[in-house]
Amino acid sequence: MREKSWFREYGLILAAGVAVGIAALILTASGNPKNMGFCIACFLRDIAGALGLHSAANVQYIRPEIIGIVVGAAAAALAAREFRAKAGASPACRFVLGMFVMIGALVFLGCPLRMVIRLGGGDLTAVAGLVGFIAGILVGVVCLKKGFSLGRAYPVRMGEGFVLSGILMALLGLLLLVPTLLKFSEAGPGSMRAFWGISLAAGLVVGVLAQRSRLCMAGGIRDAVMLRDFKLLSGFLAIWGTVTIGNLVLGSYSLSALSQPIAHSQYLWSALGMALAGWGSILLGGCPLRQLILAGEGNGDSAVTVLGMIVGAAVSHNFGLAGAADSVAEDGTYVVGGIGTAGMAAVAIGFAVLLAITVTHLPKTEAVSRD
Repeated sequence: MREKSWFREYGLILAAGVAVGIAALILTASGNPKNMGFCIACFLRDIAGALGLHSAANVQYIRPEIIGIVVGAAAAALAAREFRAKAGASPACRFVLGMFVMIGALVFLGCPLRMVIRLGGGDLTAVAGLVGFIAGILVGVVCLKKGFSLGRAYPVRMGEGFVLSGILMALLGLLLLVPTLLKFSEAGPGSMRAFWGISLAAGLVVGVLAQRSRLCMAGGIRDAVMLRDFKLLSGFLAIWGTVTIGNLVLGSYSLSALSQPIAHSQYLWSALGMALAGWGSILLGGCPLRQLILAGEGNGDSAVTVLGMIVGAAVSHNFGLAGAADSVAEDGTYVVGGIGTAGMAAVAIGFAVLLAITVTHLPKTEAVSRD
């Protein structure tokens, strides 16, 4: 009975983690950037570029993985009768939080999902991001214990719940039928892409399994700290284990802090960027992947958050806030990347904004009058 109970509790989340890990390996082998496969922040940034929201020529492409995740989550929610069109829980604040979660992630060069995938490839620079992410989540947990809340969402018309899915399907139509209206990278990470059908299929599988299992790294660490519940966290451990084993088998595992693909060695700012992303994710109720899943389930507030992340990506590249990867010059000199003064200022501003949103959404203390 105990074995059945354990399998019932952990089986789906572990299966989802293994599936995401395998999907990341397949996508990388099919053309996506190394140590990536899946990265919500990077892919939303590429979509912003493809739409001309920023002019960074190396990161422009409509990523079918994102479309698949949202549509897959919507299909799974409809099939399970869990689709709920709702909105109205501080959408403007969620938009801003989405922006700064994205800014923090692009300072690090990856979302929480890519952070785990980077670790699975032996990228030791990602350890700094993990430390910062956990620290940010711990700050968020303190906020939750103080009573922080963005409020309650209310039922809205059914069509409202399909807005983001509809927008993404329209982008897929443009990609396949009218690609001349979009921008495409000819070099850099945006030019590294798997065949669109493979990418879309991988996104659909991840969307379905993440919706059914509630996969969320920020939520996993939050639950482990607050409730001593390790169920959600086990899903990301499964991703890490699967990617690690896969890279070892394929001979692509490289345990090093140098010359890692699309990564930099400014460890302090990697940590601070992911701390910003972690804190913001807790205030939002989930990491970037979870926001896509919730949007697919009909949550308009999460759809607004995703749009905020897309704008955050555009802001990051238009104003030079994103991190630059370490590289090797033609003469063999190792060039350290990282972020500039503008990116550092953006992270500091992000912490100030998150603090302001936190303070203004704590319960009001009512004075008790005495007769």
